[in-house]
Amino acid sequence: MNRDDKHKDVMMKAIEEARKTMNADIGGPFGAAVIDADGKLLSVASNSVLHDHDATAHAEVNAIRKAGKVLGTYDLSGCTLITTAYPCPMCLGAIIWSNIKHVVYGCRPKDAEAIGFRDDFIYQFIKHETQNQDVLAIDEQFRMECLELFKEYAQKNKTIY
Repeated sequence: MNRDDKHKDVMMKAIEEARKTMNADIGGPFGAAVIDADGKLLSVASNSVLHDHDATAHAEVNAIRKAGKVLGTYDLSGCTLITTAYPCPMCLGAIIWSNIKHVVYGCRPKDAEAIGFRDDFIYQFIKHETQNQDVLAIDEQFRMECLELFKEYAQKNKTIY
């Protein structure tokens, strides 16, 4: 089986999982899977925001968490994430933090927006460095106190991830 066929097979698993949990009102139409460098399936997950009462329980994050447990590490270098939609900003951050360098996706941010999701709105918010107090107030405070904690971490040569 070539790479594209393998990716399609894994995408169909992600779609199936998303459809199942979507119809059970567990979460939205989002599914994701992680495969290793050899194409071995490590995890399949769906969005479980509604069920878990957790705004961070997106399919990509859930799949990354499961794959990390399977491999016993936070470092998913060499893995590919396959997802039903272009990752939202939070998921994109999780993908980068986990060292995944390849993402295969289905729907675009505008497709998610067309059915009511805010992914593209958040991308635009970030892109334009919007300071919209109605959306989010971000205030820098207590920097000096927090820098002490950061310095302590660096001085102890703690793990950088």
